Amino acid sequence: MLLYQQLASQLRTQIAQGSLRAGERMPSIRQLAHSHGVSIATAVQACLQLEREGLTQARPRSGYFVRAITPPVPAVRPSRRRTPGTVSNPMLQDVLDMLARSDLLPLHSATPSPTLLPQSALTASLSRCLRRMPSAALDYAPPQGHLALRRLIAQRYAQVGVTVSPDEIIITAGAMEAISLALRTLTQPGDVVLVESPTYHGILQAVADLKLKVLEVPNLPDRGIDVARLELLLRQHQVRAAVLVPNFNNPLGSVTPDQAKQALLKSCARHKTIVIEDDIYGELAWSGQRPSPLRRWDRHGSVITCGSYSKILAPGLRVGWLVGSDWTDALLRTKYFSTVGSASLPQLALAEYLERHDLQRHLRQLCRALADNAQRMHEAIARHWPSSTRACTPQGGLSLWLQLPGMNAKTLFDAALREGIGTSPGMLFSSRGEYADCLRLSCGLPWSEALDRALRRLGQLADRA
Repeated sequence: MLLYQQLASQLRTQIAQGSLRAGERMPSIRQLAHSHGVSIATAVQACLQLEREGLTQARPRSGYFVRAITPPVPAVRPSRRRTPGTVSNPMLQDVLDMLARSDLLPLHSATPSPTLLPQSALTASLSRCLRRMPSAALDYAPPQGHLALRRLIAQRYAQVGVTVSPDEIIITAGAMEAISLALRTLTQPGDVVLVESPTYHGILQAVADLKLKVLEVPNLPDRGIDVARLELLLRQHQVRAAVLVPNFNNPLGSVTPDQAKQALLKSCARHKTIVIEDDIYGELAWSGQRPSPLRRWDRHGSVITCGSYSKILAPGLRVGWLVGSDWTDALLRTKYFSTVGSASLPQLALAEYLERHDLQRHLRQLCRALADNAQRMHEAIARHWPSSTRACTPQGGLSLWLQLPGMNAKTLFDAALREGIGTSPGMLFSSRGEYADCLRLSCGLPWSEALDRALRRLGQLADRA
């Protein structure tokens, strides 16, 4: 046995026996070399071997850490809903009350912490716009949005192989307004809309407010949207629109593979179902390899893509967009008679920021931070939560989806609020209040002692819920 293999074997034994525990920092390379009387190169080889085996993980500028044992994936439970129905979500007011509180550790909020975003650069861009073009910054924006920003959005799509014209882009107040405008343009009360299960509760609420009926297609942790089930539902029901999140679905974090995306689009085109694509998390691939939006394979003008800067640059500026395809003119009329146009200053400031700064560089830093934080949260959950806990292991986005068989997520939600911790119970993410033993946590907060304590306390509460 080679020397580095001997060292790796010793460290492997220490991990197995618990001398080196999940989430703990390994001795540094220099410490290993000194304590075991080997060279730096041998210590490095031993650590690389353990990393290949999945026992350790390297963190930038921090060294090697013992990787937590990955909990089982949450059980797949296709919705019991077989026919279109209405949305019933009795916990909505609880969510609104929670969002109004500023005293909570916001594990309920699927947004990145302001400390992970370019606050100073964006502040400078806002100031420059006010100084240099005060009239434009404080005046009404064109209903479609400022052309400079629309061109930059189109350029960004081109960088990922998607052809988009600035003329089919409409600036909105975040992605939720984009989704709502699309639904209002395409549907009438009583129409059937297809959504994923589980899916973001804001989408369900938008459907409910427009008095639409909903069908749920399963989203699976390991392979995204269940395309076979989608095809079956489209055969059985006349579905006007499908609101889908193929890239890092909220709350599962799953990605629908490219082949399945193409099959999905063919099914929707065949049944004349318009796809409203929520691609708000598409840029948050922790590996740096952005998955393609559905728009890339749209050959029938049947995809309306919604995006936003809220999850990658500035939630509070509320700048999102629609890529309207053949529906652009109709969407623009809906936008005009809704809000006339979105605020000018945020649009101009974001355009100024994007012209001056390297967005890709910022995304690399943000995604590294999110990936690191998600791993630390998984490690803390493995240490402190009940052994029956199941957890999705996403490769992007801002959400961690957990299942604790036998737990009541509403009970845990209430108990956590009393402790000053916000969570999102699983019932929020279903039109029928399913997933009562699941919850979603945000991985958008930088790792800290306070976050570690909160996860430890949640584990104790979960044991009683």
